[in-house]
Amino acid sequence: MELRQLQYFVAVVEEASFTRAAARLHLAQPGVSAQIRQLERELGQPLLDRSGRSVRVTEVGAAVLPFARAALAAVDGVRQTAAEFTGLLRGRVGIGLIPGVLRHEVDVPGLLADFHDDHPRVEITLTEDTSDRMLTALRRGELDIAVVGVEDEAPPPGVAMRVFVDEPLVAAAAEGHPLFAAYGGAGAVPVAALAEYPLISLVRGTGVRAVLDRLCGEAGFRPRIAFEAAAPDALTRLAARGLGVAVIPGLGPGFGLPTLRLDDPRARGRVALAWRTEGPTGPAARSLLVRLLEAVTR
Repeated sequence: MELRQLQYFVAVVEEASFTRAAARLHLAQPGVSAQIRQLERELGQPLLDRSGRSVRVTEVGAAVLPFARAALAAVDGVRQTAAEFTGLLRGRVGIGLIPGVLRHEVDVPGLLADFHDDHPRVEITLTEDTSDRMLTALRRGELDIAVVGVEDEAPPPGVAMRVFVDEPLVAAAAEGHPLFAAYGGAGAVPVAALAEYPLISLVRGTGVRAVLDRLCGEAGFRPRIAFEAAAPDALTRLAARGLGVAVIPGLGPGFGLPTLRLDDPRARGRVALAWRTEGPTGPAARSLLVRLLEAVTR
């Protein structure tokens, strides 16, 4: 028994005609008829009734038909799987990153380099943008994976995500700033107190900015944003020159600025790995997502 015999049998049943089945298969009718007769001889049973104007399936043929279709579907599955691995070798992956993430402790450049070494024909494109725009691009299929800042832990519609950075937001300013004279002893500053000072913040569309705008609004004021920048380290440089109070995720040592924690448990800076709920469409993107998920959950 050969797969092509099953293919011809299914085609004849579906077309109810040897002529139409042969045309569909781009074959000569005698060849199709001969292969099906050979299949019938091997099985010892007639599969098709040729006595009428149209070809009809016999009782045996009707019983065999689901198995023939299942065999052909299995072969298609084998081909599709092999094609996916070919795509893994030659695919394309679009990744979006918020500014500054390449300097994070999760070694994104190293992960991408290792993936490229394993799959050198996969084209990887990197985009830096605001979180809001990258989430929109993700839902549209313009990006496969994105590292974004998020306002809370609940993913937006159509997106799955895993938060891997969750730090308190702090207010940072130059030495001698009046903010520290007023609240330095407490180690934390109420959100409402920020209304008195010009602020330095990440741009709109970022997770941190969304948190800041929401908390200030709940405290009854609109934040007075003096300067905006795309990355936290740019905010600290501006704050160090006395240009305002920077609101940023918790700082590690070495930034050289005094900080005060924002006195609200919801004041958090979160970064998440995000992808479409149904998962990336291409095998290369799916493979890279698995590697990234393993890295951010260690």
